[in-house]
Order: sequence, then C-alpha cells, then structure tokens
Amino acid sequence: MENNVFEEMAKRYDTEERMALAKVIVNEVRPELQNSKSKSLIDYGSGTGLVSLELADLVDSILLVDSSEQMLEVAKAKISHKGIANAKVLYSDFTQDTPELKADIVLLSLVLLHIPDTKKILQELFTILNHDGKLIIIDFDKNDKINHPKVHNGFSHDELIKSLAEVGFKSTSIKTFHHGNRIFMKQDASMFISSSIK
Repeated sequence: MENNVFEEMAKRYDTEERMALAKVIVNEVRPELQNSKSKSLIDYGSGTGLVSLELADLVDSILLVDSSEQMLEVAKAKISHKGIANAKVLYSDFTQDTPELKADIVLLSLVLLHIPDTKKILQELFTILNHDGKLIIIDFDKNDKINHPKVHNGFSHDELIKSLAEVGFKSTSIKTFHHGNRIFMKQDASMFISSSIK
C-alpha cells in the first residue's frame, strides 16, 4: 500500500467518526489488558494513536509503530500534549523489515485489512511477542459488499483462527462486538476482537 495515502490523510485523520469508532474499540480492549501494569505493548499500525494512547494507563510501556511518518508526528504531538510518559513512536513497516523488538502484547486495530500478506505479518508479530505474549486483533468481519483492490473485505473467524494456529499461536478467542452504520468503506459492518496467546 502506498504510504502517501496515509501521509496525506494524517493531518485530518482524527475525524469525529474515527474518534467515535476508536472509543468503541478502546472500551473493548481495556478488559483484555487487566493485570498488564508490568507489560509492554506494541501498537502496530498505530496511526495517530487514537486507540493505544487511551490504554497507556494500563501497561508499563507503549510503542506506537507505523509506516507513515506523518501519522506518527500527530501521535507524538498528542503524547507530549497529554504528558504520556510511557509512550514512544517508531517509524517502521514490518512488511518490509522487522526491527529487533520484543513485547508482551501486540495490538493490531483495523490494520490487518490493509496488509496484503496477512500470514506473513502474523508470523512477524508472533516472533516479536514474548513467551505467553498476547496478540489482540480488531478488524471487520467478512463483508461481501466490499470490494477494493487494496483492502481485504474483512475476515472470517474460522479462517483467521486457522491462520493464527498455523503461525504457532496456542489459543485464540474471537467474538464480534460491534455493529455500525457505514463504518467500513461506507458500508454497514461489524467488528470482531480476537485474542491469541503465544
């Protein structure tokens, strides 16, 4: 995916719709991070940090990773404005090259649909996670109304669970938690949360 799309969107990325959707996601992820005060979290494809910066109080450290420098500039401004001491940003694209990183938790919020080779990225994220680490994925359920050359039209739970198992995750729980109007390429859609243990 050409980064410049996101570079251009960065300044006006935090729309009311996106902020509202991020709030729904944050409320769903928070319970997943109970007892994580000593843990490190990587938000892969963090964008402007709409989701993960709202979770900073639950973990020891957060690393926002994105392949758009502009998005991360917006995130950095938020971090300093809100005085979040345990958050940093890293400009990187794991589909090209994965830096030597380790984390207890990796969060992927509405990112998988933009990555052509989902299996490869799941493998990379598996490698980054510490033993017993957790991968949290939020994305759209499969939606046949959507057809776009650069975006997956969501994911079926069974297929995703199968891919995660093939990569090496021990267990995955997955559930649909939100239905919204026109939230996915202007179509009504539902979102799932999946939580996998390494």
